[in-house]
Amino acid sequence: MSTAFIRRAGVAALAVALLAGCSGTSPDDGDAVGTATATSSSAAGEETPEPSDGSGVPSAEVPAEVSAVPGATAAWSALMGPDGEYAAYAAYTAVIDEFGQVEPYVSIREAEARHAEALIRQLDRLGVEVPENPYLGQIAAPAALQTAAAAWADGEVANVALYDELLAQVTDDAALTRVFTNLRRASEEMHLPAFSAAADNGGVLTSEQMAELGLH
Repeated sequence: MSTAFIRRAGVAALAVALLAGCSGTSPDDGDAVGTATATSSSAAGEETPEPSDGSGVPSAEVPAEVSAVPGATAAWSALMGPDGEYAAYAAYTAVIDEFGQVEPYVSIREAEARHAEALIRQLDRLGVEVPENPYLGQIAAPAALQTAAAAWADGEVANVALYDELLAQVTDDAALTRVFTNLRRASEEMHLPAFSAAADNGGVLTSEQMAELGLH
C-alpha cells in the first residue's frame, strides 16, 4: 500500500479501503501533548452514524446551519473533515487497538483528543452543536506500523497546509486564529518529527526517543 494512499490527509480513502469488520500553549488553546480524556470517542453503546455518501466514512459536507455562522465552517472542517482532528484520533485509535500501547501513537492520540476539545470549545462558543466522533470504528489499522508512521509523517505536512488554509478564513476571529495557530504548530513541531523518527525506527519510538523529542 502506498504511503500517499494512507496519509492522514487522505484518511477518507484509508477508511474506504480498510473499513473495520504541545509545547508552549495552554490547554484551552489545544496544546500538543498531554493527558486528556477522549471526548472524541463515541458514547457507550451508541451506533456510528450512517455515512451520507455510502462510502463508509462521513460526508465532508458542512451542514447549512454551520456554514451560516461566521468562522464555524473553518472550525467544523478542522474537527469533522476527513483530514481533521476527529479522523486522526480514530486512525490512531485503530493502530492502538491493533498493536497495543505503542508510541508515538498513544501520546499523539492524547494530543488529538485535546485538539478536538479545543475545537469543540470554539464551536460551542459559536453556538454550533458538535456530534460525537463519526470516524470511530470506521478505520482499521494498516498492516505495518512502519508504513503507518511514514504515511502520517506525510499527513502532518498536509495538516500544516490545512491550517494555513483555515487561518486565512478566520482573520477576524482572534480566538480561532489562536487555536488554529497552536494546532498547526503542534503538527509541524511535534507530531511531524515524531512520526518521521518512528518511520526511521521501524514504526515505533522508545520512551527515551519520545523524551528526546519532548513528548514525555
